[in-house]
Amino acid sequence: MRIELSGKRVLVTGSSQGIGLAIVEQLVSAGAEAVGVNGRSSGSVDRAIEEVRSAVPDGPTTLVPVVADVATDEGFALAVEAMAEVDVLVNNLGIFESRPALEITDDEWRRFFEVNVLAGVRLTRHHLPRMVERGWGRVLYVASDSAVVTPVEMIHYGVSKTALLAVSRGFAKEAAGTGVTVNSVIAGPTHTGGVEDFVRSLVGDDLPWEDAQREFMREHRPQSLLQRLIEPSEIAAMVAYLSSPLASATTGGAVRVDGGYVDAILP
Repeated sequence: MRIELSGKRVLVTGSSQGIGLAIVEQLVSAGAEAVGVNGRSSGSVDRAIEEVRSAVPDGPTTLVPVVADVATDEGFALAVEAMAEVDVLVNNLGIFESRPALEITDDEWRRFFEVNVLAGVRLTRHHLPRMVERGWGRVLYVASDSAVVTPVEMIHYGVSKTALLAVSRGFAKEAAGTGVTVNSVIAGPTHTGGVEDFVRSLVGDDLPWEDAQREFMREHRPQSLLQRLIEPSEIAAMVAYLSSPLASATTGGAVRVDGGYVDAILP
């Protein structure tokens, strides 16, 4: 099976680090014509582009810097200016934090909804009609196991990811029969810098990382069948497949890359 994205233009939001950066590397490896690397500062975007070029030195892809906070109206406009037409939109941008449920303020609820949900909705409203006109396109939302198994330590994050499952299903219906697919990816607990900090906040700084990771999975994510954190490249592999022509019959789905964390047969 060969994932081939030659000639395709792609925007990956929140792609200056972590899962987003891994997705960019996978799509460059698949030969995408142009990939937008998005972050809020030129420094973070430039560093990410250097890292991608180092990881995939012979890639033919044009890497487009998209310096914008796409969770704002101004940032949305900058992103559209940088890449007005894309064939694949990967809505990866997201924030998370640990907070006691009864201490989450209205402003925090609004911030999570703006960043984790509305940023992707705005970009989809712009790009989906253009994909439909061309008769081909892919829209993806990076969701989370927290969409299904709401974590008590961050229910505002979980609710925002639950919303993404409904958003992607709804837009898939809007694009029915057009050659454009819309899906969400349910990512399980993933090894990123931010998650390392999150793990440390729950299990402490005294343990070596491997021991801390095992302690976190045992105490806070015991239902994981993988029994380890997922690597960003493993999430990116699924995103690359769903972005490709090979996934032409997969739409309206919530596809799991969760290490068996969600204790259900479906989806």
